[in-house]
Amino acid sequence: MVYLSHFEFPDRETEYTFTMGQKRTCYDTCYPFLVLSQHDLRMLDFESVTILYGGNGSGKTTALNVIAEKLGLERDTLYNRSNFFEDYTGMCGFETQEAIPGHSRIITSDDVFDFMLNVRSINEGIDQKREELFQDYLDAKYSHFHMKSLEDYEQLKKVVSARSNTQSQYIRKNLMDNVREHSNGESALLYFADKIKDNALYLLDEPENSLSPDKQQELLKLIEDSARFFGCQFIIATHSPFLLSMRGAKIYDMDEEVVDVKRWSELKNVRIYYEFFKAHEQEFC
Repeated sequence: MVYLSHFEFPDRETEYTFTMGQKRTCYDTCYPFLVLSQHDLRMLDFESVTILYGGNGSGKTTALNVIAEKLGLERDTLYNRSNFFEDYTGMCGFETQEAIPGHSRIITSDDVFDFMLNVRSINEGIDQKREELFQDYLDAKYSHFHMKSLEDYEQLKKVVSARSNTQSQYIRKNLMDNVREHSNGESALLYFADKIKDNALYLLDEPENSLSPDKQQELLKLIEDSARFFGCQFIIATHSPFLLSMRGAKIYDMDEEVVDVKRWSELKNVRIYYEFFKAHEQEFC
């Protein structure tokens, strides 16, 4: 499915005219001006899966944020935006092939990281509560409790529960399930599975962060299936060789002097991996 067919960025001359007009202001940066134009990026044409490849500073995250801002997509985490974002996005244009669904969103590595921190915080709270329940169980089980009034009813229930259950049973009945069963990578994958719904446009900024190679391949399958069977379109910023290998993906090389479309096997990052393993090929025999 293709919702967003192409997106246009201001050309270098337009940016230069604007930034020269800001020289007399108190601002020391005009970001996101002069980032994408340094590689002469004027337009991106999109397929059902489009990948922006490039190293740090190549502008791939900037491009995603600009697109998300222009389209008004949902997002969970705030991002570093300057006072000139509205000026810049006002100079951008886009065309759609189908109306962009309202639940479309951008998902960044910060979103995933914050989610994992929340999970960790919940776990820490659960650990503390468990320790309290251990002591609670012992106090209730071996206390010399005698009910004197209805005000003691809740304590009576606690004593009865402690004396009729093992320690582990008592804990399980009084404590919410521990979410630590999931590793960071598993939690990150669960986040993507929860956020990616049917029939929507998704911008993913370096989704491989926090994911092991096997989990990256699981995410790859989720994206492929969502694009192929469930009406989703993806624009992804990544340098993961696993995600770059996605079948049918259109890949823009943001590291080129002039942004160009390439096959995944032609990309510098992928070639480095290939040459490394090729040099150590005999060790895998």
